[in-house]
Amino acid sequence: MPALDQAGTFQLGDRPVKRLGYGAMQLAGKGVFGPPKDRAEAISVLREAVASGVDHIDTSDYYGPHVTNQIIKEALAPYPKALTIVTKLGAKRGAGGTWLPAFSREDLTQAVHDNLRNLGVDVLEVANLRAMFHRDHPVEGSMEAPLTVLADLQRQGLVKHIGLSHVTPRQVADGRKICAIACVQNLYNLARRDDDSLIDALAKDGVPFVPYFPLGGFPPLPSAVLSDVAAELGATPMQVALAWLLRRAPNILLIPGTSSVGHLRENMAAAALTLPDEAVERLDGIGAKAA
Repeated sequence: MPALDQAGTFQLGDRPVKRLGYGAMQLAGKGVFGPPKDRAEAISVLREAVASGVDHIDTSDYYGPHVTNQIIKEALAPYPKALTIVTKLGAKRGAGGTWLPAFSREDLTQAVHDNLRNLGVDVLEVANLRAMFHRDHPVEGSMEAPLTVLADLQRQGLVKHIGLSHVTPRQVADGRKICAIACVQNLYNLARRDDDSLIDALAKDGVPFVPYFPLGGFPPLPSAVLSDVAAELGATPMQVALAWLLRRAPNILLIPGTSSVGHLRENMAAAALTLPDEAVERLDGIGAKAA
């Protein structure tokens, strides 16, 4: 059985996808701004991901901006029928790569059309609306106006499914009163486990949770326990962190990113990594210490 198949699948929108996918953010330049240092390598990473069985790619037209989606189109179009591309809206880039909110009707409409054009598709399979009330962590704030705009674009046939990103449980609950929420994408990893209750609640409803920064972001999460477990299992810390997430809940879909083919292959191998119960108990303790 191929490594990716060993992690199983979960429903995303109206499609089952493999639980280990690929996040394309790192295909842009430094700071997720401008072109990559090696465009040919970026194309190779995407083609290797799909050749390995990846059928879920996460992206956004504000990566670059525009750069990542254009590379995806160059590398993979015409797209395999089973491939689900998930994009994000709600932000835009300012001078020098700053991150700015983009919640107006005009901004969101433009973002949808930019994604459609740069990906080369007629409809966005899944579009996540990212809250921008605080850059570093979710905070309360009304999502009604932008989500209503996105729901209207969905009715026009430009977006098939809508998700949320960087949001609180209340924002998820309020959003579901406006439209069906296909997935939730938040920061979550061994040490940052604020969304434990949200993950479990979404699992009961069959809604996927898509964690980003599985090893803590930039810089990576420092943990002697994680390193020790990885060494004992003959794996890398990233592989162990990904395997822990896959075991954490059946509705977790992973989108680890990289701009290296070698690193991509290491990530994909995590789908076949089995964590002993004793190792899981030690890894669980990382979150307890961080709380």
